[in-house]
Amino acid sequence: MDSFKLGKSGPMVSRLGLGCMGMSDMYGPANRTESIATLHAALDAGMNLLDTGDFYGMGHNELLINEALKGRNRDDVLISVKFGGLRDPAAGWTGLDNRPIAVKNFVAYSLQRLGTDYIDIYRPARLDPAVPIEDTIGAIADLVKAGIVRHIGLSEVGSETIRRAHAVHPIVDLQIEYSLISRGIENDILATCRELGIGITAYGVLSRGLISGHWTSSRVIEKDFRATSPRFQGTNLETNLTLVERLRAIASEMGVSVAQLAIAWVLAQGTDIVPLIGARHRERLEEALGALDVKLSTEELRALTTAVSPQDVAGGRYADAALAHMDSERAVHA
Repeated sequence: MDSFKLGKSGPMVSRLGLGCMGMSDMYGPANRTESIATLHAALDAGMNLLDTGDFYGMGHNELLINEALKGRNRDDVLISVKFGGLRDPAAGWTGLDNRPIAVKNFVAYSLQRLGTDYIDIYRPARLDPAVPIEDTIGAIADLVKAGIVRHIGLSEVGSETIRRAHAVHPIVDLQIEYSLISRGIENDILATCRELGIGITAYGVLSRGLISGHWTSSRVIEKDFRATSPRFQGTNLETNLTLVERLRAIASEMGVSVAQLAIAWVLAQGTDIVPLIGARHRERLEEALGALDVKLSTEELRALTTAVSPQDVAGGRYADAALAHMDSERAVHA
């Protein structure tokens, strides 16, 4: 698999990364054996970036990665960890904590669960409005000096926050949602990152399965994040699946799957963008890897953006209450 430098100051990263959250949290039950087999298959295929969060399954995801990496060369893998999300015993969300003292506490637990003495990329999961970003980044910079963290990333923040953070310590990448139907970063954030030499690790490239080509209106989504996601609700879902059928028609003409077409679109937006594939099964991973062979022409890219416009999408990528508190959405919801 091709690799390239992540941002101006980052490590060499594979063209696709593996988002591991669904193996522990948010999308209903996952099979541990299949999850580990999928992690192994991704690594064997040349994917070296594993994205996790210390709050995914309240530590379960980090322990799973630890198990999957046993017997492998730690230095061949890039582990990206998000921190700061607070949970309760019922798996609910109770807030954020990005204070410097909390940063050092969170990283200590992550090192233990991952079974490693360093983390490749460490990032706050969201902006904590009670803590200046300079304080949070400064605390991570101390961990970089100590050799505990190698690079600093950000997640779901806007241009102003990106600039303030980058002034404290070089930021290697911004993790943010980006797909055919979620293109908000094109308004300002992407340009800021490119100006500063910051890479993009794009999650939600299939919009949580919505534009994978595998979703149906009859699918039951109890105990699943998508049960509360506006895009998966009622008439919104019917509208959005109509858009997916437009993608399916183009994919059929090209002889590829809908998921491969959607991933290929993100890949075509630049080599500074790494799509994170949230596969929980080897079958889905293999399908996603096929996107690397899909080369979109200018005409095909134009046809895709014409067929599926963000303005045609029904519902936000999160509920309005959540979007209103996301720094990356500040300009939209101001």
